[in-house]
Amino acid sequence: MNNIFINGKKETIKNVDHDITLLDWLRNNLKLTGTKEGCAEGDCGACSVIINGENSSNIKPVNSCLVRLGQVIGKNIVTIEGLGNDNDLHPLQVAFSKENASQCGYCTPGFIVAGVSLLNSNKEINDNTINDAFSGNLCRCTGYSSIIKAVKSVVKAQVGIKCKKFTEETKDIKLGNVTYHHPKKLEQLKTLTKIRNFKFLAGGTDLNLQRPIINESENTIISLSSLEELKKVKISNNRILLGSSVTIETFLEIIEDKIPEMIEILQRFGSPQIRNQGTIGGNLCTSSPIGDLAPVLLVLNSSLNVFGKDGSKNIPINDFFMGYRKNILKKDEILVSIEIPIPKKSNKLFFWKLSKRFDQDISTISLAINIKIQNQVIQDIYIAAGGVAEIPIILADLSKQMIHKNI
Repeated sequence: MNNIFINGKKETIKNVDHDITLLDWLRNNLKLTGTKEGCAEGDCGACSVIINGENSSNIKPVNSCLVRLGQVIGKNIVTIEGLGNDNDLHPLQVAFSKENASQCGYCTPGFIVAGVSLLNSNKEINDNTINDAFSGNLCRCTGYSSIIKAVKSVVKAQVGIKCKKFTEETKDIKLGNVTYHHPKKLEQLKTLTKIRNFKFLAGGTDLNLQRPIINESENTIISLSSLEELKKVKISNNRILLGSSVTIETFLEIIEDKIPEMIEILQRFGSPQIRNQGTIGGNLCTSSPIGDLAPVLLVLNSSLNVFGKDGSKNIPINDFFMGYRKNILKKDEILVSIEIPIPKKSNKLFFWKLSKRFDQDISTISLAINIKIQNQVIQDIYIAAGGVAEIPIILADLSKQMIHKNI
């Protein structure tokens, strides 16, 4: 069945276009208008909802304006209406009222969703965690101080999601003249990619900005989110293997102990809503010259595992980018996983990003450095930059000039 669970209620998808977003379906088809459209680009947070809130550890917000309906078949989704109502407000909604944390009110549902997600996490509630949780939410009225007070006033033990939670297996679905396929195994791709006109879709935080998502000649979308091989995480003493569908937020959680120098740069990757939906593989495969991850992974000498009809192969990330928004992948190939060597403790890592906004903004330019120093002398160094050429690049000549120089 073509079902989605909304606030614990099973809803069947009928008579919708392939290009419809989750946001538009909630508002126009289900008349759940608490979720708002502010920017339709994932920048303001007014459209925030929770996807797959089966338990408290999985309560994470996403931007419903950047999710196609065909991506979330069988999923459990919680909107602002599922958190509380006039007769039974959520504790955070009560706190917003007491602290006068809502003025025009347009942004409030998104803040409540993001705030509930934070309060249900294992994070300490302080200014830093609140600011990070709300980095993807904009308010033009309050100045934010009353919103922060409201969150701090809520006792974590009192919060939660009250509605029932269900999920079904994600299944293929035809919306309009386009079929969304949700393969579970890599081998299924060999058959699906024989279809002439198809497009791969991962998290969609970049691709779903396009309207329409596919051109007139394409009639198949292959969603990669159900492929278990792409969700694998394997950590050894000297290497991290991450499936390409691992989200940026999960990546952030993994490297906190292994490569703590990366924490700040990943926290500036979009917002929690973007990081909860966007994937490592998606960020690389868009092949943007200003993608946040590429310079970081370049200086760590990462490698990429690729799968296609001709089998599997491993390539150095330095060979991946071929031109502006172009990479080495053939049409039938996908990025399966990324292997990241864990740098030795003696290595020094530096990551820097310049953007107009500190949070929730693309890079204007970025720089990554991996340097090995012994007795105040540079023994080895890798420097990579984004935003200085049509692809992210290793600055090889500069690196060579700095070897054996004194610090």
